[in-house]
Amino acid sequence: MAVDPRQIVAGVLTVTMFVMLGNMITRDHFASLPVDSDISIHSTSKQSLGNGPWIQDGASLKPCWTKPVLQEADQSQGFVTFSLTNGPEYHVSQIADAVIVARYLRATLVIPDIRESKSGDKRNFEDIYDVDNFMRSLDAVVKVAKTQPAEVSARNLVAVKVPNRVSEDYIAENIEPVFTSKGNIRLATYFPSMNMKKMKEKSNIDSVACMAMFGTLELQPEVNEVVESMVERLRTLSAKSKGQFIAVDLRVDILERKSCQGDSALKSKSCYGPEEIGMFLRKVGFNKDTTLYLTQSRWDSSLDALKDLFPKTYTKESIMPIDKKAKFLYSESSELEKVIDFYMCSESDVFVPAISGLFYANVAGKRIASGKTQILVPADIPGSSAALTDYISHYVSKKNHFAYSCYC
Repeated sequence: MAVDPRQIVAGVLTVTMFVMLGNMITRDHFASLPVDSDISIHSTSKQSLGNGPWIQDGASLKPCWTKPVLQEADQSQGFVTFSLTNGPEYHVSQIADAVIVARYLRATLVIPDIRESKSGDKRNFEDIYDVDNFMRSLDAVVKVAKTQPAEVSARNLVAVKVPNRVSEDYIAENIEPVFTSKGNIRLATYFPSMNMKKMKEKSNIDSVACMAMFGTLELQPEVNEVVESMVERLRTLSAKSKGQFIAVDLRVDILERKSCQGDSALKSKSCYGPEEIGMFLRKVGFNKDTTLYLTQSRWDSSLDALKDLFPKTYTKESIMPIDKKAKFLYSESSELEKVIDFYMCSESDVFVPAISGLFYANVAGKRIASGKTQILVPADIPGSSAALTDYISHYVSKKNHFAYSCYC
């Protein structure tokens, strides 16, 4: 029986087609796996937004508080003064406490100066924050003076210690008697606790605290422009993850101070070193093309192990506009660097605190308010992989951050 040559050709083409289809299916299933055979990468997100376990931001929450209004006739003649110290993570809390105290006392709040963490040098409030927005936001909440009146000097100001998240009872018992006697006081906030968990019971001052903490501080235009340009630069460098990047609060000097570098058996788990952060991120699903921003200002050799895992790892020095470095990076002050870090970590798609503390807590609050709830708390993960959702911050997973008292 003669065989038609066309049938032979058709048979060969059919077999070839199935072989090609098989190869395509194999590539679709395995091409996205990492080169490292000991770390399996998988996504636990419901919606993939690029290579890796990116989760879409939630909707921005709406304020649950109503702006508390104070009648002008209720105002006293006394003044409350204070300074912002230790960086933006403290500024947020210091503002809230000062507004609460001044409102309770019916006093006039004087816009604070900013004290450098190391040198103690003074900086004007408007050097970092938008003073007009600050005054507008507090209009009718508490009376605000731009400058300290000439008749109010250091000699007639009484220093009063205030615990962070001050209560009405504390003000009534410890601050009001001093204010009634002296007329003018200077507040110094101290921090008995570094967490920002919401209280079990709402208090009368929650609406004031919410408004002061989340509604008063905005960056002045030049500082905001630097932050926005750096965010845009990182998004441009993150093409493979559709413009998304991770911000990691990782500062070498603090890690060394807390003994977070070196033998893992000796270190406290309140902080994690560069290689540990890299391994954590790989195990929860982020691949080597992921872009990382570190709060470390300049490159340090201890970061090399992290860069081996994530080659696209950057510090301020490598992404800040050249014409801004002299003022914001190479000056003797570190205050502007801290402010930039706080807002970069608030704007990133994912935030990872390598160091626990108030920076983590108050960045988390700002992110929760804007719907950016992908906050990952690192851990030593046994095995080769883990679900990203197991490491979402308790502030988010349990909704126990104070921000959830303010937004709904």
